[in-house]
Amino acid sequence: MTATWTNYGEVFTRRWVVEALLDLTGYDASVDLGSLRVVEPSCGSGAFLGPAVERLIASATARGRDLGTLGDAIRAYDLRPENVERARARCIELLVGAGVERSMSEELARDWVRQADFLLEALEPESVDAVFGNPPYIRYDDLPDDVAAAYRESWSTMRGRGDIYVGFFERALAMLRPGGRVGFICADRWMRNQYGSVLRRFVTSRFSVEHVWTMHDVDAFDAVVSAYPAITVLANHKQGPVVVADTTAEFGPSSAQALVKWSRDESLTAFSDTGVQAHRLPHWFDGAESWPTGSPARLALIELLTDRFDPLHDPATGTKVSIGVATGADKVYVIDDPSLVESDRALPLAMRKDLASGRFEWQGSYLVNPWDDEGNLVPLEEFPRLARYLAAHPALRNRFVAKKDPGAWYRTIDKVHAELTPRPKLMLQDMKAFINPVLEPGGHYPHHNLYYVTSETWDMEVLGGLLLSRIAQAFVEAHCVRMRGGTLRFQSQYLKKIRVPRSESLNPRTAEALRNAFRARDVEGATLAAAEAYGIDPFSYELVSAA
Repeated sequence: MTATWTNYGEVFTRRWVVEALLDLTGYDASVDLGSLRVVEPSCGSGAFLGPAVERLIASATARGRDLGTLGDAIRAYDLRPENVERARARCIELLVGAGVERSMSEELARDWVRQADFLLEALEPESVDAVFGNPPYIRYDDLPDDVAAAYRESWSTMRGRGDIYVGFFERALAMLRPGGRVGFICADRWMRNQYGSVLRRFVTSRFSVEHVWTMHDVDAFDAVVSAYPAITVLANHKQGPVVVADTTAEFGPSSAQALVKWSRDESLTAFSDTGVQAHRLPHWFDGAESWPTGSPARLALIELLTDRFDPLHDPATGTKVSIGVATGADKVYVIDDPSLVESDRALPLAMRKDLASGRFEWQGSYLVNPWDDEGNLVPLEEFPRLARYLAAHPALRNRFVAKKDPGAWYRTIDKVHAELTPRPKLMLQDMKAFINPVLEPGGHYPHHNLYYVTSETWDMEVLGGLLLSRIAQAFVEAHCVRMRGGTLRFQSQYLKKIRVPRSESLNPRTAEALRNAFRARDVEGATLAAAEAYGIDPFSYELVSAA
């Protein structure tokens, strides 16, 4: 089956980016490239293929290889016949310029460049030393239905509403010999979005991450595109150190080559040049969950603390991160007048507005609570005011939860756990630019737009100081995709990523500094005290200003 459509997702890469990626995948003229087999899966008119052929010719010439014997050294594929012809013409030009007879040059070009769908057709060779290029940018939704179905059937990582470069990663990795590498420049959204979860698990379970260079603002392509690109190099060997780089618009050829050179010396851990900061991490992150993002120094911090400390949410310490009660009908269950129901059916409710000042200041909201202390629905006949109030809202019976169990039509979606109400809780709003834990001393139940932390072992003000710090903020920033305007989602899945020391490991002076910073809402003080608790230098990880 050959795919045909009008949008081919072509974005052509600048020469200096190509050179850097070839270096990172080990396709260097100092190596005997004639003994390797490499693939360019979507060659276009030859942005990667041309420099690769130049390197192959230089390597073979330096070793006295007959260029006519290199027919198996390269395979390049493209869907469009016009691209195939242009790429072949480029190869012929380079070979003839190197002294190869034209007929032999044409034969080699036909061997090297072929019209094929990289994701669908049987290709040879199936075992290669490197795959490099810039795979096409095409959303699954933009594919013809039959093509999309065929891709999904062929490649298990192509799930959700993603981009076909996900399948390019999977097939390229599956072709690698031991020690082989895949080097692509393409969008990095798969590292964090849901549609990339299967690919992330595939990579971390069988391969290794070697380089991630974030290049969102770099002029990396011949045309202006909004692709959030990154250079990503993956390898077929056990996971080892990883170079992460964060670039600005000033990043260019000289900085790229300097970074390549630095990355080859594994004794070096930090790098800085025009438009780029880089750091060498000792290893990469595991599993299908979203991979962290941020500056290289911040990623180094996240990895260090993840290795050394336990999660905030930890049954061993009795510390729990959760979300407040979802009612399914806030307009009915959230009230300001407690006299509408019996006094023991009006439960003081903590809302977002109660946290606005940075301290818990209850504004007088109540939850109409249909649950008893054992987690059972109360009999309505025993609470006539509650019964009249709920009966006045017949829409409650139309909710899914009510239709599922008509006898429990008046239940809230979540049960109310009576034992939670009196406990001290650190409460956090979901959508904020900065982490802002607020201590609710007990007596109020959290609403579902609040997340909360309880603990059996922590002094809640000391823990609040840790959560107020920029270290806690760094964990959430690393795992959460920012919304428009810089807003972060402080949801339980991200809060659970935060690592904390054991409460008993803190000396009294550090604990008091965290407590005082929390009470004063002093982020800088909390960060310095938290750094001491974690045993790190806050200046090395961009947590506080050296000034």
